[in-house]
Amino acid sequence: MHRIARRLSLVFAAGAVGALANSLCVWLCGAGGVSQALGVSIAPPLTAAWLYPRLVWGGIWGALFLLPTAGRRWLLQGALLSLGPTLVQLLVIFPRDPAHGRLGLELGAMTPLLVAAFNLVWGVVAAGWLRVVQPEGQPGRSPAEAPAPFWWRPTGESHAAKRI
Repeated sequence: MHRIARRLSLVFAAGAVGALANSLCVWLCGAGGVSQALGVSIAPPLTAAWLYPRLVWGGIWGALFLLPTAGRRWLLQGALLSLGPTLVQLLVIFPRDPAHGRLGLELGAMTPLLVAAFNLVWGVVAAGWLRVVQPEGQPGRSPAEAPAPFWWRPTGESHAAKRI
């Protein structure tokens, strides 16, 4: 149980750190006029009310790092996993608000590209964070490569298998 809690904590923290980087990037691009220069109306204020839910959802999205994806290729892993929040933002969240339209196109024609870029920041920073805080001295090893919990192991494998 300790190993599961540790892995969940790691991926949640990684997702939250990625969300902080993503949020700062979104805010800086809005405040600096980059979004507007691309014709996209995304310029949120940097407030606790805007930032807090993004950090929590970023941490929740961090659970994607439990999936066995690109292994040691952390940049690729971050890029691949960033597609999850990107697709949800474009296909679920934006269409719910008529002011945003399908794919967020009411915010500007480049919105899908900008959303993908911002979420790429989330994925790469979260994957990088996981690489830095690897479980107990396992350099270059992602939590997805760590031994599976006892209930996922083949029946012949011991519950007392070597800890990560």
